[in-house]
Amino acid sequence: MHGLPRAAVTALLLCSSPLLFASSVYRCVASDGRITFTRHGCPTDQQQQLQNAFNASPGNGRPIPMANDTPERTARTMEQSNSQEPTIVGQQDDGCGNRITDRERREAIIKKEVRPGMTRADVDSAFGKPDKISSRNGRTSYQYRDNAGNTRQIDFDEHNCVGIKSGK
Repeated sequence: MHGLPRAAVTALLLCSSPLLFASSVYRCVASDGRITFTRHGCPTDQQQQLQNAFNASPGNGRPIPMANDTPERTARTMEQSNSQEPTIVGQQDDGCGNRITDRERREAIIKKEVRPGMTRADVDSAFGKPDKISSRNGRTSYQYRDNAGNTRQIDFDEHNCVGIKSGK
C-alpha cells in the first residue's frame, strides 16, 4: 500500500504540467480604489475578483527577436567606425582647456610644483593659503613666502587658471 502513494507523488512531481506552476490570486478593490492581491480572499467590505496567475520560468517559450538594423543605420555605423578620430563622450572640462592631465595634476600637487593649466583650487591644494592675494585687470596673483624669506608668485588668468609664465 505504501508503494502506490509514493509512486503517485513521484509521478506528479515528474510531470511538467503547467497547472503546477499556475496559481489563483484574488484581486481586492477597496472602497477608496486601493487594489491589493492576495491568495487568501478579500475582506467582506471589498470587491473580489479571481485572477489566474502564471509565472513562466525563464527560457520557456518562443525566443523574442532582437531589433533589426536598417540599412541606413548600418551604413552610418560603418562610416563612424572607419574614422580615425576617437569619439569622446562626456569629457570633463576643468575650465582651463584641459591643458594638464589628471595624473600630471596629481604629481604637481604632491611635488608642490606649478604647471600651466592648473586651477586656483589645485594651487591651494599644493601650497595652502597664500600669504598675499592681489588682483589687477581681472587677473589674480598669489604670493607665498617660505621660512628662508624667498617669495613665489603665481599668476592666474581671467579664468582662474595658471598661465604659461607663472611660478618659479
